[in-house]
Amino acid sequence: MKVVIVESPAKIKKISSYLGKDFEVLASFGHVRDLPAKDGSVRPEEDFAMSWEVGAKANKHIADIARAVKNADELILATDPDREGEAISWHVLDVLRKKKAIKKDLPVRRVVFNSITKDAILEAMAKSRQIDEPLVDAYLARRALDYLVGFTLSPILWRKLPGSRSAGRVQSVTLRLVCDREAEIEKFRADEYWSVEAKLAQKGKSFLARLYSVDGKKTDKLDIKTGENAAELKKIIEAGNFNVSSVEKKPTKRNPYAPFTTSSLQQDASSRLGFSPSRTMQIAQRLYEDGVITYMRTDAVQMSPEGIANARSAIGKIYGDAYLPEKARIYQSKAKNAQEAHEAIRPTDMFKKPEDLHIDADQQKLYGLIWRRTLASQMRSAEIDRTTVDILVNVPGRAVELRAVGSVVTFPGFLTLYGIEAKSDEDEDDEDSRELPALAVGDKPDLQSVDIEQHFTQPPARYTEASLIKKMEELGIGRPSTYATTVTTLVERDYVRLEGKALHPEDRGRIVTAFLESFFTRYVEYGFTAGLEEQLDEISAGVLDYKQVLRDFWKDFTGATEEIKDLRVSEVLDALNDLLASHIFPPKEDGSDPRKCPTCGTGQLSLKLGKFGAFIGCSNYPECKHTMQLSDAATGQSSEAAAGDGVLGTDPETGEEVHLKSGRFGPYVQLGEGKEPKRSSLPKGWEAASLTLEAALKLLSLPREVGLHPETGLPISAGIGRYGPFVLHDGKYANLPDVEEVWQVGLNRAVDLIAQKAAGGFKRGGGATVAAIQTFEHDNGPITVRAGRYGPYVNQGKVNATIPKDIKPEDVTLEQAVEWIAARAEATGTKVKKSPAKKAAAKKPAAKTAAKKPAAKKAAPKRTVKAEDVPF
Repeated sequence: MKVVIVESPAKIKKISSYLGKDFEVLASFGHVRDLPAKDGSVRPEEDFAMSWEVGAKANKHIADIARAVKNADELILATDPDREGEAISWHVLDVLRKKKAIKKDLPVRRVVFNSITKDAILEAMAKSRQIDEPLVDAYLARRALDYLVGFTLSPILWRKLPGSRSAGRVQSVTLRLVCDREAEIEKFRADEYWSVEAKLAQKGKSFLARLYSVDGKKTDKLDIKTGENAAELKKIIEAGNFNVSSVEKKPTKRNPYAPFTTSSLQQDASSRLGFSPSRTMQIAQRLYEDGVITYMRTDAVQMSPEGIANARSAIGKIYGDAYLPEKARIYQSKAKNAQEAHEAIRPTDMFKKPEDLHIDADQQKLYGLIWRRTLASQMRSAEIDRTTVDILVNVPGRAVELRAVGSVVTFPGFLTLYGIEAKSDEDEDDEDSRELPALAVGDKPDLQSVDIEQHFTQPPARYTEASLIKKMEELGIGRPSTYATTVTTLVERDYVRLEGKALHPEDRGRIVTAFLESFFTRYVEYGFTAGLEEQLDEISAGVLDYKQVLRDFWKDFTGATEEIKDLRVSEVLDALNDLLASHIFPPKEDGSDPRKCPTCGTGQLSLKLGKFGAFIGCSNYPECKHTMQLSDAATGQSSEAAAGDGVLGTDPETGEEVHLKSGRFGPYVQLGEGKEPKRSSLPKGWEAASLTLEAALKLLSLPREVGLHPETGLPISAGIGRYGPFVLHDGKYANLPDVEEVWQVGLNRAVDLIAQKAAGGFKRGGGATVAAIQTFEHDNGPITVRAGRYGPYVNQGKVNATIPKDIKPEDVTLEQAVEWIAARAEATGTKVKKSPAKKAAAKKPAAKTAAKKPAAKKAAPKRTVKAEDVPF
C-alpha cells in the first residue's frame, strides 16, 4: 500500500478514485505544526534555531498518518504546489521521523500537481522528486523574520503606545499604505476648473467637440480657472463659423489581458462581482478542490502548453477560427522569481462553460469570470478605428480650435468575451467610446449648443481591499497567499475599518504607523520590505543562504530596537504630535491656534497616552481636565462635548450631576465628579444622542441584587458587562438574552439560567462559558443547543455543528440536531462515541445469552461497536 498525503480532506475522494485501491490518501488538514506564540520559539543566539509545536487538532491527523505509514510500501507527499505546500510536506516528514514512524528503507517522494484532474494526478505520480530544500529554507526564513519582527516590535508598542495591538513585517507596511493615502486626502486642496464643449451636427447627426486650443496655445484640463473665462470662450464659439481643418483616421488594436494571477483575480472579482478578496479565495479553493480550475495561489501569468492548446481549440469551436490569432499568445510574469505556482489560474477543461457545471451561484460567477478571462487571453486583439477631427472656429481676431475624438470597433476580438473594465465617474464620458459621423476636410458643421461646466479636482481615492492588494503586488510587498489575510488582519486589529468598500485608517492605526515611521523608519519603508521579498526569492532559488539573510537582518534590527527601549514617553509624544499635527490639529477657518485649549484658554492641546490608548489632553492638567477623542479633534467636533460637559440632570437621591461622556470604548454615563465616580457604559444599541436622565439612572443602578440562591444562600446579581447582560452567582456568569431583562429578571429565572449554565456550559479557550439553550437526550449522549460566540450551534461530545441561519436555536428539533452532528462528524473525521449507559445496556443481553449456553462451550466473543456502525 502506498500512502499519499494531501492538505485538504476535500481532495481525498477524488484523488483516491484516480489512483485506485493500491493507494491510501490521507489529509494533513493544513499545517501540522507552527512556532508557539511565546518567547524563544526562534533563537538568534543559537543561529536561529526554531522550536516547532504540533497543534492539538493536528495530533490526531499525525497519528492517523503514522499508523498508515507504519505498514506502507511508499510515502508520497502531495501537498499544494507552492512554498507553503512544500513546507507542509517537510513538516509532516520531519514529525514522522521524530516519532520514528518511518522505516529506514521506506521510499519517500514529493509530487506536485496544478489541478485535480486524472491526467494531472497520474502525470505528477510519474514525475516525483525530493523535497525542495531551498523552497523550505525560504519558508523558514519568512517565518523566522515574521516571528522576530512581531515578537520584538509588539512588546515595544505595548509599552510605548498603550492600546496598540501588534506590529508585523508585512502588516505594518500595508497599514502605512492606508495611512499615507489618508494623509494625502487630508492635505488635498481642490482646484476649480471649467470645461467648454460644443455640440455640433453634420447632415443631421450630432457629435461633441471639446475646446482644444486658444490663440495657438493648447488648453489643458485645468487651464480654464474661472466661470468668467469659460463664459467668454462660450461667447466666442457661439459667434463663430466652423470649418473642419483636418481628419485623421488611425487603426489601433487593443490586446487582451493576461490570464488571472491571485492578485488580478481578487481585483476583478471585487470590481465585476462585488466579492471581497477573502470571499474570492474561499470560492476559488472550492473550485480547485472540485477539479474545475488550476491552483489558485500563483503569481504566474503563463499557461502550460496543454492549457493553451485546450483554450485555442475551445475558441475555434465556440467562436470560430476568425477569433484565433495565428500564433498562441505567450505571457511573461512580472515577478522576478514566481514561486507560488508555475501556471496562471485557468479552467482545467476550457470546453466546460459555466452553465455546464452543477455548482452554486457564487462558484458559477467566479468560474465564469475565470473561464472568460482565460479564453479571451488567447483570442485575437480587438481592432478599432480611431478618428480625430480638428475644427476651426472662425472668429475675427481670435484663433480657437475644437477637437472631436471618436472610435469604431471594426473587429471585437476578445471584447466579445471579456469587456473593458467600467470607467470611473470622472471618465464617464470617455472620448474614445464616442462614434463620429462621416466628416471630411472642408465640411462646415452646424452649431447646436455650447455648454460650460464647473469641476473641481478630486483627492486620490481611498484604497479598497482589491486596490490595496494591487498596490502591494506593484511594490513587491507580501505574497499571493498572504494578500487577503494581511488586509483582514488590519481590520480585525481595529487598525483600519471598512466603510462600503473603502478602507479608512483608525486613529490607533495612524498612531502605530507614525510611531514606526519615527523610530523604525527603515522597517516600514516600501523598498526595504520589497527588498526582503527579493532576498526570500533568491533563497528559494538556491542563490542565498537563509541563515546569512537572518543574521544580517537581526544585526541591524536589534540595534534599532536597543535604541528605542530607553526612549522616554515624552519623546514619543513629541514625535507623534509633529507627525500627526495636520490630522489631529487641523487648521481652523478663523486662523486661531488649533492647539489652544478651549476650556482653560491658556493650555496647549497635545497627544496623551493612557491605559487604553491615545487621546487629546490639556498641558495644564490636573488643573484643567479637558480631554477629547482623537476622532473628535480630527473632525473638528465640539471639544466641550467631548470633554464631558454634557450634563443629563441631577440624581434625586444623591444630589450629584449625571454626566454623559465619551471614553476609549465609546459613550458612558458618570455620577458626580469624585475621586472614583460610579460609571456605566451604554449597552449595544443605545444611542447617546437620545439618552435620558431616567435611562442613565437605570444604568447607574446596576448591578442590582436579584435575591439569594435557594441552595447556596449566596446572592445573585444582574448587570451589564463587556459581553452583554448577565446574572452572577458565586463568581460564575450566565448570559441574559436581552438588555431589558437586567431590570426584570426574577429569582426563579436567574436560578434556572445558572443551572443551565452549570449543566450544559463548557469552557472555551479564552475562558468564556457558553450556556445551553435546550438539551435533548440521545443514545450516544446528550445533545445541547448552544449560543456561541460565532452563532448558535448544536453539540454532542466533541462534535459541534453550526445551526443554519434561517433556523432559530429554540426551534431546533432532535432530528435536525442528529442530522447536523452526523454530517459534521463525517466531514471532520470525528468518531461519535457511545454513552456509558448504552455501552452498559449493550453488554447485558450478551451476558444472559452466555449464561444459558452449556458450560462446556465458550461464550461468544464480544463484538466491538465501531463509530461507522452507529445509526446516527
